[in-house]
Amino acid sequence: MEWLTHSQTGFRQAARYLLGMRLAIITTQLVAIAVAESVITLAHRAEALLVCLLYGVLATLGWLWFNRKPPESSVPVSLTLATDLILIGLWLFYTGGYTNPLVSVLLLPIAVAIILVPTRQSIALTLTGIAVYTALVIWHTPVVHDHHGGDLAQLHLVGMWVTFALTAGILLLVVGTLARRLRHQQSQLSRFRENRLRDEQVIALGLSAAAVAHRLGTPLNTMTLLLDEIRSHSGQGSPELEEDLDMMGQQVMLCSSHLQQLTKTAVEARTAQLETLPVREWLARLRESATLLWPSGPIQWAKDHPDTRIAVDATLDQAILNLLANALTASPQWVAVSSRQTDNGRIEIVVEDHGEGLEAALAGAPGEDIVDSRNGLGVGLFLSNATIQRLGGNLKARTGNTGTNMVIDLPQAVTSTAGEPEYV
Repeated sequence: MEWLTHSQTGFRQAARYLLGMRLAIITTQLVAIAVAESVITLAHRAEALLVCLLYGVLATLGWLWFNRKPPESSVPVSLTLATDLILIGLWLFYTGGYTNPLVSVLLLPIAVAIILVPTRQSIALTLTGIAVYTALVIWHTPVVHDHHGGDLAQLHLVGMWVTFALTAGILLLVVGTLARRLRHQQSQLSRFRENRLRDEQVIALGLSAAAVAHRLGTPLNTMTLLLDEIRSHSGQGSPELEEDLDMMGQQVMLCSSHLQQLTKTAVEARTAQLETLPVREWLARLRESATLLWPSGPIQWAKDHPDTRIAVDATLDQAILNLLANALTASPQWVAVSSRQTDNGRIEIVVEDHGEGLEAALAGAPGEDIVDSRNGLGVGLFLSNATIQRLGGNLKARTGNTGTNMVIDLPQAVTSTAGEPEYV
């Protein structure tokens, strides 16, 4: 998470923006004193310069504090912003009070407080700013000892323009940047919630599969016993009956082996670790698995593959095999698998078929939700997409007149110094 408001991380990241705002205010104050001195003689120039110096020292100390030991709550941040208001008000007191056109600078700490601290504290800071302005109206000192009405009026008009430009620029740089950070945080939180919901759906499917596998064990054992009893009672029955019983026994054994494989896969997935393989070697392994599953399947495998490595595990293999099964169901005559490296350095695995295309419920972003599908592809796509996203990739579908292309976009992987695969 790049931006956390009301937290130590957020306050540390806000430190440089606060320092930038304060340095901009101090620079403006010094420039204003220099410009005013070229036109008139200020009555309290030394005091105003000392306030600028104090403000600069406190701004630097606040920046060091927030960086090295950021506060655990927003109260110290609010106190520093209140100090900003007091120091700006003190400088304004020595440079004409509420008649100073730079009085609008008091709005900057309030604008930052509205974004950076909780509502109650931002309200308190707003009231503090109003109180400082009110005090400047009630108690103020003259800008010069001798009255120079024309010069003061012209200086005030120029100062109003400078104040507007300064306030607009600082609001754009400081408040605008903070607002963009917050919008980015909201986007990250939204993606996190979506991934959390998807993971919960995957967990629910896994628990349901485990429960069904557990419940199917008893009826399969019962069917095995019944087959043995039927064989013992039938004796030397007809060849057709023996053939049917053998077929039933084979099917029961096949169901039992599938359940055992499901249990084994669940145990392996619990302790599974990523392995880094060249794309060519990984696709060769997938080709062997696909050949065992579909010996006569019309799958064409491309020969040219990117010369790079990728981080995979057993779940990713199963996800690709699920997509191959869907493609063979939709296009029994022709399916092709190819790979390529994109311009941004990622790897794309493309599964092509000449089927009728995805259903409307599955088109666009397949696998984002579990949907009803007459071909039974909804859950398979959902699980495949969840696996691919868990490994830093995404699944896209491109439909056309000739069929459907399922594009699996995956990141490259390099081996770290500790031997663990890392995404790039």
